[in-house]
Amino acid sequence: MTNLNNKENVYKVLIIGSGPASYTAALYTSRADLSPILFAGEEKGGQLMTTTEVENYPGFPEGITGPELMVRMEKQVRRFGTEIIEKTVTEVDFSARPFSIFAGKDKYLADTVIIGTGSKARYLGLENEQKLIGRGVSGCATCDGFFFRDKEVVVIGGGDSACTEALFLTRFCSKVTMIVRRDQFRASKIMQDKVFNNDKVDVKWNVVVEDVLDPAQDRVTHLVLKNTKTGELSDFPCQGMFLGIGHSPQTGIFKGQLDLDDQGYIITDRFFHTNVPGIFAAGDVQDSRWRQAITSAGSGSAAALEAEKFLETNS
Repeated sequence: MTNLNNKENVYKVLIIGSGPASYTAALYTSRADLSPILFAGEEKGGQLMTTTEVENYPGFPEGITGPELMVRMEKQVRRFGTEIIEKTVTEVDFSARPFSIFAGKDKYLADTVIIGTGSKARYLGLENEQKLIGRGVSGCATCDGFFFRDKEVVVIGGGDSACTEALFLTRFCSKVTMIVRRDQFRASKIMQDKVFNNDKVDVKWNVVVEDVLDPAQDRVTHLVLKNTKTGELSDFPCQGMFLGIGHSPQTGIFKGQLDLDDQGYIITDRFFHTNVPGIFAAGDVQDSRWRQAITSAGSGSAAALEAEKFLETNS
């Protein structure tokens, strides 16, 4: 698309992202006859594209895979007229309306913007780890813990996030072992006490994960651990590995444009307004607490309704 520079070519609603929040925002705004445009980016579908089974999204009593759920959402928004552009937004200028959004050399103008770029679980960066995501490796205990009933799993990390993940997994798993690279937790005292007082949780100190096996069996069978003091390697049998080292919100292009918290999440009020009137954020990009497909979808619908209301009063 060539550069836009006149009011006739200003979109009423521009949506950045392609997860549940973005697709739901697109559904609501397209059905409101606002003709939204949605930038899907390079990783269309977001984190659900790495989730094998989704059983906690309403309306699917038999469950559904994450990729299939995203395909259905995309089809639904296309049905109601959402224009999907499979480009990545590389720069934004929210200093004045209409807002300027850039995808490479192409410039787009919009009266309102809904951001749903999500967040990513932090992984260890191991080659086999990436191969086994959705096959025993997970970044979300709440999402996947149910599938590990009566199994022995590992949680990586020593902070509050890791402790929370480990404690949640004890509802389903027969044993949870926390892998901590130091000789103590970084977690708060109350979380440490909860871990130490739970008979299902064990802790291995001064170790890091060197490898995750076994891709040949298409599932997690064991980890290769390295002692940080001695360098000794050892095998540790388990049936699942959960990452508890935090998430990274995808907000790099919004720094200096919007208010972010100390973790990088976009700060919104309870109506999903950012500090810039006309800019809204929904889903994991502003939610550091729940990070669920259903809460993302709900916030996407709310942001869409707020954008519609904003347009009615600021046109």
